[in-house]
Amino acid sequence: MTQQQWAAFCDFKEEFSRKVQEWNSAAPELKDLQKLAAEQTKTPLYSFDLPVVYNKSLDDVSINDDIKLIVIGDNPGKDEQLFKNSRYLVGQAGKIAEGYFKRNPELEIDFRKNVIILNKTPIHSAKTNQLKIIIKQGGQSVANLIKESQIWFAKKTAELHSKLGTELWLVGYSELKPKKIFDEYRKTLKSCCDEKAWNKVYVFQHFSMNRFSIDLCDFIKNNHKENQLLKDNIHELGILHRNEIFVD
Repeated sequence: MTQQQWAAFCDFKEEFSRKVQEWNSAAPELKDLQKLAAEQTKTPLYSFDLPVVYNKSLDDVSINDDIKLIVIGDNPGKDEQLFKNSRYLVGQAGKIAEGYFKRNPELEIDFRKNVIILNKTPIHSAKTNQLKIIIKQGGQSVANLIKESQIWFAKKTAELHSKLGTELWLVGYSELKPKKIFDEYRKTLKSCCDEKAWNKVYVFQHFSMNRFSIDLCDFIKNNHKENQLLKDNIHELGILHRNEIFVD
């Protein structure tokens, strides 16, 4: 990274860390709401550690790292919120993502070294759909907190994306559609990206359950693009989904 890029990254992660502390303090009831949501959806018992999760992987990034990609997941799951982790995409979906890039060296991306991983909100739930229960049971204050976290993350991610000049991949789009859980993130990100940055935004299915790879393979097969470069196919699919999701 250049000195300017490094400064922008450091500013982002420091402010992110402060906001996580602020949000954890603002909603002490979050952990109980997360437990309730897990119980109501019959999620197997697990340790509830961090209601709002900072990604400690950001602290491992140095000015000498070659950041090629920003990946945006949904929100921290069971593995991500554990004290011993506090890192994004370290569960099964993260392992699938890491394996995908290892199997496709032509992309020249090491998922753990060349990628900054963020989310649409840092608020934990075992499954993304459980956020609906948390919002319903938590009342207006919790609903506002989740909305605020999305707006903050979208604005700051757009700024970082523009300054780093990397590609930005939004993975997991079912709740990114209009009027879904991450609608605020969707609208804010679009409004905060300039044209140059927006042309490097791509939307995909999530890595979980291998949906990213399955969707890409189907796209290549159905459109007879087997002879096209993998990177070009990824970009075409990402633009296709971007045009589907970012509509009013």
